[in-house]
Amino acid sequence: AQLRRRLESELEDIRGAGTWKNERVIASRQGPHLRLAGGGAGAYGAAGRALGFFPRCDARGSLSVPAGILNFCANNYLGLSSHPEVIRAAVEALEKFGAGLSSVRFICGTQSIHKDLEEKIARFHQREDAILYASCFDANAGIFEALLTPEDAVLSDELNHASIIDGIRLCKANKYRYKHMDMQDLEAKLQDAQKHRLRLVATDGAFSMDGDIAPLREICHLAQKYDALVFIDECHATGFLGPNGRGTDELLGVMDKVTIINSTLGKALGGAAGGYTTGPKPLIDLLRQRSRPYLFSNSLPPAVVGCASKALDLLMESNAIAQSMAAKTQRFRSKMTAAGFTISGKDHPICPVMLGDARLAAVMAEDILNRGIYVIGFSYPVVPKGKARIRVQISAVHSDEDIDRCVEAFTEVGRKHGALP
Repeated sequence: AQLRRRLESELEDIRGAGTWKNERVIASRQGPHLRLAGGGAGAYGAAGRALGFFPRCDARGSLSVPAGILNFCANNYLGLSSHPEVIRAAVEALEKFGAGLSSVRFICGTQSIHKDLEEKIARFHQREDAILYASCFDANAGIFEALLTPEDAVLSDELNHASIIDGIRLCKANKYRYKHMDMQDLEAKLQDAQKHRLRLVATDGAFSMDGDIAPLREICHLAQKYDALVFIDECHATGFLGPNGRGTDELLGVMDKVTIINSTLGKALGGAAGGYTTGPKPLIDLLRQRSRPYLFSNSLPPAVVGCASKALDLLMESNAIAQSMAAKTQRFRSKMTAAGFTISGKDHPICPVMLGDARLAAVMAEDILNRGIYVIGFSYPVVPKGKARIRVQISAVHSDEDIDRCVEAFTEVGRKHGALP
């Protein structure tokens, strides 16, 4: 009873701060067009109504939102989550290799498709080897502890993803945090870290909350100057940034200067699950021996492996899908800026509409949903206090008409709530 009272008090504080994160239930495939369960009612149910998660219901308590809506908040950058060839590959892998391995990799959980996918990932990134994880969160949790000792140092951008932060917490290396994309501060930290044996600079390639891209040329220059290694998390870059979709290191021409890449199979590459590390073969061999999330987690299900493998095939056959992102992203960013909104980041399909106030972001997101556009407001602790936003994400399968409808909805709702003049 005491625990229940404490938890209910904490939950009430979250609701009172306007930072409650509700989950909408989707009753269709992931894609540019979605259908919510029950046309809205099934997305929340009686418990959600009692807690006041949403503002607008009919007499029966059902949300008055369209059953078919435009989706602008998934990480389905290339639209491959529902691509017929990707789905077919998953079905074929399921039928041939079963539902799962019921085991970790080194006992009896490695199939030929796992090794084939790891080879394909390494080839895609032009690295020596790769290792699969259940998620990129696990990949980030597994690398720093295995690689770094108390004799070493890790230097991390202050806005790195939570999984990088948690992974660094697990290791015993000396920890430095430099100001977001501030190369003067990074250099000062590198100078101070010269007393340590090995220095590793860790950064997101593309930052998921702000849509900005790490200055990898400058980071790699400093790393070379101070004899450090560079690690990048490419979850929001793999598949669509760079001429062939290989990520920020390809985009910025430093593929030969980045030592380690961690990324995901759960966003652009099929959208199911899974993550990986790719880099020097001795590092990958060490991770197979010491990385705890790899050693103590079941291997990836065959259907997930099949999805990701086919997604990589499609990318390596043609860069047309990846290249289609640039024009769509520019269309949304330019139209929203012209309407009077402030859009964070630059040239990335993550387009954060900066609003500042958490309640405003939440209310506007719900009102925009009522107009048939699915977006989500982000506030503390996902982003810093005072920097609430609605994060819009563009997909290669959005049409120009879809993008224009989204801008129109934002403009109408922004004026209604005073976010625009």
